[in-house]
Amino acid sequence: MPADEMCTLGQRYTFEAAPAPHYTLHRRRDHRELGIAQQLFTTSPYSPGSPLFQPNGAYVFNKLASFLRAQYPTYGFREVITPNIYKKSLWETSGHWENYADDMFSVTGRGASGQKEGAEIGEDEEFGLKPMNCPGHCLLFASEKRSYRDLPIRFADFSALHRNEVSGSLSGLTRVRRFHQDDGHIFCRPSQILQEISKTLQFVGMVYDTFSLGPYKLVLSTRPKDHYIGTSEEWDRAEGQLKQALEEQALAGRQWSINEGDGAFYGPKIDIILKDSDGKEHQTATIQLDFQLPQRFNLEYQAPAPEYERRGETTTDKALLDTSGPVTPVIVHRAILGSLERFMALLVEHYAGRWPCWLSPRPAIILTVNDDPAVTAYAEAVRIELSGRAQTPQSSSHNKALPQQPGFTELPIDIDTSARSLGRKVHEAKEKKYNHIVVVGPKDVEADTVQVELQAQPDREVALTTLKQVIGVMKDQLPTEGKPLKLEMKRTQALQYLQELVKNFA
Repeated sequence: MPADEMCTLGQRYTFEAAPAPHYTLHRRRDHRELGIAQQLFTTSPYSPGSPLFQPNGAYVFNKLASFLRAQYPTYGFREVITPNIYKKSLWETSGHWENYADDMFSVTGRGASGQKEGAEIGEDEEFGLKPMNCPGHCLLFASEKRSYRDLPIRFADFSALHRNEVSGSLSGLTRVRRFHQDDGHIFCRPSQILQEISKTLQFVGMVYDTFSLGPYKLVLSTRPKDHYIGTSEEWDRAEGQLKQALEEQALAGRQWSINEGDGAFYGPKIDIILKDSDGKEHQTATIQLDFQLPQRFNLEYQAPAPEYERRGETTTDKALLDTSGPVTPVIVHRAILGSLERFMALLVEHYAGRWPCWLSPRPAIILTVNDDPAVTAYAEAVRIELSGRAQTPQSSSHNKALPQQPGFTELPIDIDTSARSLGRKVHEAKEKKYNHIVVVGPKDVEADTVQVELQAQPDREVALTTLKQVIGVMKDQLPTEGKPLKLEMKRTQALQYLQELVKNFA
């Protein structure tokens, strides 16, 4: 709205005493309680450790996955889809059956009793639900002939994983049996290891800065005392590579430490450790270096001067360069968020209901001052417009339904057109931590306006800056910190404001 069209402060803005925060600083934030209050997830004794996400929770979950997917082209990842169960023989090849079987779920299918006549080779085998994606990604790498020119190859996978955690350790979203990782595996040449680890640490830093999480710790976990595969020399070489990458992080001001003997059975790892709102530490992101699985699965790529290639070295000897041979790649396992469920639990406590608008399951609710048909019809039109659905084609000139564009995500704008008092509806909306409360009445129907109140904003300055950009609100005309803001605007301006606000990761 141009400045000359703005009414005076008393006409367009009203102020109220700031509502008392639902969660105070001295009270421990528990994502399980908040998850119920925000209608995010529930649990069931019929599937312990496997959360059931409600629509609000599924929206946040899918937004997190979509956020990661949007970053993948920048960091060179391509998404794949792999099975949930594999035969025992695959897990024996990978080493999981020997080193991880106690934490796996076994699955018995038809004909798996060992008594079926004329069974195909391996048909009677026991199956296992996958606790990790890496063996499946090894199968994908092995499905084609590879050249050194093809590497690095970066696979990403969001499929469900299952780990048979002890029932007494299960807790909300932080300790579960069924979960999803933003899993990734980088198949690279030995000479590319440092570059890939450094790039992954940059990826981690960008993501955690986006969510304003931190500071976080970098911890190098080294070879276990027992239950590991490979030689001590291979482990020493892998740990040396990770230490070199961490030293580069130290030069940039980020400190790291060593956790002796806590590496995975197949290789050392870098863990990112975050503290929750109660001070408890959680391992989220991880970067693991693996020389073992590629050998176990006989993975290879063709490269000139293979002896030099294996050591990550180069040569100018033309005779050697004219001779190609097989070389085993190195795998870098990486997860940026780690378990999406655990990361979501941290965010639930971090935001305590004041979700950033781009991630919020409750970005806005439309409230009517009465249940007059003209007002309720206008409110529904506003809801459709603010959700973004009105800007996409719904039907053709022949009244034929048209598909939405694949990238379209409708904002979950709620509405309450009941005959209850407006005060009661506003109170409930505040309790539910909506980012915005949008009120419409008969005057708004005539003027094509809406009354917007900013409520649960994790970063108030971002919202106010966006308002200034969209409708020309001057900073000295805005309320002081802690005071709620109500603003009348054209509904087209409300749409523009929301669209701009959801582009900000704040």
